Amino acid sequence: MNTSADSGQPVRIEQPAPDSVAERFHFLVNAPALFNAVVTALEWDLFGFLAKHPGASFDELNEFTGVPAHSLRVLLHAVCTTGLIERRADGTYHDAPAAEELLAPDGPDSWRHILTGWKEIYYPAFSRMSEALAAGTNTALAAHPGDEPTLYRRLSHNPELETVFHRSMSAFTLKSLDALVECEEFATVRHLLDVGGGDGTTSERLITRHPQLHSTVFDIPSVSELAASRTPAGEPDGRIRLHTGDLFTDPFPVGADAVLFSHVLEIFSGEQITELLAKAHAVLPSGGRVFIYGYNVSDDETRGWYSARLSLYLNVLASGKGMAYPARDYEDWIRRAGFTGVRTLTGYPYEHGLSIGTKP
Repeated sequence: MNTSADSGQPVRIEQPAPDSVAERFHFLVNAPALFNAVVTALEWDLFGFLAKHPGASFDELNEFTGVPAHSLRVLLHAVCTTGLIERRADGTYHDAPAAEELLAPDGPDSWRHILTGWKEIYYPAFSRMSEALAAGTNTALAAHPGDEPTLYRRLSHNPELETVFHRSMSAFTLKSLDALVECEEFATVRHLLDVGGGDGTTSERLITRHPQLHSTVFDIPSVSELAASRTPAGEPDGRIRLHTGDLFTDPFPVGADAVLFSHVLEIFSGEQITELLAKAHAVLPSGGRVFIYGYNVSDDETRGWYSARLSLYLNVLASGKGMAYPARDYEDWIRRAGFTGVRTLTGYPYEHGLSIGTKP
């Protein structure tokens, strides 16, 4: 506050508006530490405890967690800076509304499962990003035992980590799955081939929503074992069948009138995607449809935080290629594979889109 030379009265100096990019920068450079603080709070179930005991004191949180008081103090400060936990004037702690919604629940679609997978598998690899991108291959894969070229196959050497991975994948799939399941395009499908269908989460939801639908989940053996362990109790009337094989070297199962690629094609290069779409075209009858569901980066490739994270993960660790492609790329590959009536439905959650083509 300055004073006017003429009147001696205070003069308010207008401050420039905050630079949102600069503010984001200061958050980003601290984000790795804060991310791990949030996951630690999840592992200690702080969000769940505060959901049941809003207004808990520090001593109550300390007694609940059983960790050293100083460690809890440090962690609570870190999480409070994110706004996910609030410390009120009376010293009590509360979940922020966003934390109450996103982090307190522990269901199959919980962010707890998602973030644990990112912490254990995704983010350790990003320390090798410069090396991997310069080499043009997924050099971070060296941290996982085996000689297979992709993370998905190497995880079979570590069943415990593979379970963490697929629990995380399934939870995030569920975040975007309702929109796919409600799509009326599936109302006329009788038999769906779910290529790379993982543990069967997507197929299970689709057949529950569409009573006429049967599904064949096609994936590698170690993943199909996970599907077999979870689908019998949850899938109605034997309407999910598991078929193991390699997406490229083994033929696709026949008999489906639609093929779904959900969260799978982004792993591969354009040439590989065209090859898989051609295999789908070969097993479909005339009028059969192909569906591609997944992340779509913006057309100008400048927006989409989730898409950016996925693309980096794929190239640094998972497969050494692929990305969250723009919808126009998928549409082009669908046409090259021989499909017509190609279009993309947009506006799905978490930067998703659904590209569709029909076999003439």
